[in-house]
Amino acid sequence: MNELSPAKVARPSGISDAEWDLRVQLAAAYRMVDHFGWCELIYGHLTAKVPGPDLHFLINPYGLNYDEVTASNLVKIDVEGNKIDTANPYPVNQAGFVIHSAVHMAHSELHQVVMHTHSRSGMAIAAVKEGVLPISMGSTAFVDRISYHDYEGVSLYLDERDRIVESLGDNHAMVLKNHGLLTTGRTVAEAFLWLYRLERAAQVQIDAGSAGTLNIISDNIAKKSGEDVNGFAASEAEYGTLEFAALMRKMDKIDPSYRD
Repeated sequence: MNELSPAKVARPSGISDAEWDLRVQLAAAYRMVDHFGWCELIYGHLTAKVPGPDLHFLINPYGLNYDEVTASNLVKIDVEGNKIDTANPYPVNQAGFVIHSAVHMAHSELHQVVMHTHSRSGMAIAAVKEGVLPISMGSTAFVDRISYHDYEGVSLYLDERDRIVESLGDNHAMVLKNHGLLTTGRTVAEAFLWLYRLERAAQVQIDAGSAGTLNIISDNIAKKSGEDVNGFAASEAEYGTLEFAALMRKMDKIDPSYRD
């Protein structure tokens, strides 16, 4: 039986303070996804481009639970999913990076961070023809700001990358039909706030649909609400910064080992 146990990994040598800060934030995001119950076993990825000119990215060690991810054991890879930091003992799910590499390479300033989940509610919404509907204040954040990508099977083939990029465009949120959810951001905080809002919109829609007939908000009100929701989130700091800082404090109270 092939077993993988979490091992202590030393802080990678020679990395910048900017990369270390990014590692801490990305590791925190993995813990948050675990905390909110959005995991699908060991699958799905949250990835971030490493600061600097090289096309290097951080990804979770393949085989670890999300609550075992730390700043040090995040694996640095290139755009094809090959390991850069060979001292890191953990493997990488190269196939799982197909979607992420496509998005990272397109409009790279917008898509520095990519988050992809297989949560129960997210997969349920991805299987609904209507997609995300404006039925709550949070879900209106996606009016005219969400993309959809048709299911082509397991994302193993590089030729799908161009179609993923075309589907996403300049949006920060996308439903991968019959698959799951994806969000992006210029920062970890921005990508995570989009993910939180999208996951919550999916959960509310599933719950409301189970309870009765959905009360869909009219187009003009939904659009204005969405503009206000997103405007408020960006009004005092970079999009998602305040919310993400609060969640990091929560993670510190629960288990600060993600910072190791």
